[in-house]
Amino acid sequence: MKSAFPEYLQSCRQRTDRALSQLSQLSPLNQQYQSGFSEHPDSKLDAVLFDAMRYSLLSGGKRVRATLVYASAAAINNDCSDEALDTIAASIECLHAYSLIHDDLPAMDDDDLRRGQPTCHKAYDEATAILAGDALQSLAFELLADCPQLAAQQRIALVKTLAVAAGARGMVGGQFIDLSMERHPPAIALLQTIHSLKTGALIRAAISMGAIAANADSAELRALDGYGEAIGLAFQVKDDLLDIEASTEILGKQQGSDINNSKMTYPSLLGLQGSKDKLDQLLQQARQTLKNFGSHADQLQQLAHYIVNRDH
Repeated sequence: MKSAFPEYLQSCRQRTDRALSQLSQLSPLNQQYQSGFSEHPDSKLDAVLFDAMRYSLLSGGKRVRATLVYASAAAINNDCSDEALDTIAASIECLHAYSLIHDDLPAMDDDDLRRGQPTCHKAYDEATAILAGDALQSLAFELLADCPQLAAQQRIALVKTLAVAAGARGMVGGQFIDLSMERHPPAIALLQTIHSLKTGALIRAAISMGAIAANADSAELRALDGYGEAIGLAFQVKDDLLDIEASTEILGKQQGSDINNSKMTYPSLLGLQGSKDKLDQLLQQARQTLKNFGSHADQLQQLAHYIVNRDH
């Protein structure tokens, strides 16, 4: 099982990248609309926007959230269309790419490097980056709403799950609290709230969305959400540790940025060993939530190990 997991992870990445690269929406406006400004010196005014979308969407990445879609569907042991899962994985990655573009902006985290290359607003400009992020967010929901392999009720559930994870009760709320936390004294409960929203919400959504596509029942959804809660927090604890222990070259972003920006992190509150102990606790918690799924959850088990042991 363990020896096969790297191949499984790579196959999920390839499936997701293939689905993303084939999106017909990621091309300039068709001729019907192009004719409206055909006399302009630049007759493809929208081409830069689509280039910026592709730049951020197809720049690599671990595709952990997409892989969680595939693995959670497999845990339910229910037939599910490959095309539907590919669409959901692509939707999750569109939403994730949007969030990274906006997080990197000067008004947010003000980062210059992402996945080893200039951030979107550095490669293009701030206005283009904002609009590319907006467009990718919209595209995520368009993909879900227009997935013919799924029943209408499933599509509605998927749209709602992703919307909640993306909004004020999810990533946006977590980012707002994160930006405002200098007004609050450091506290582990506050930090956990920020990370559960900012990072964990989309991870939990990815797991739930794969399960919804596989027709999971309410008990299965609750158990998988518990798994998602544990690994979502573990993902951020590990990120905090990597910011200290990994190099810029390996991370693909500036090493030590949390310390330089005086950000509240798990190591700053618990220390290095305390953070590693927390990571181990979350791993055991995640594994326990999967006990009733048996071997069907093998890939989810391995994903939990991957998240806490990764080097970037």
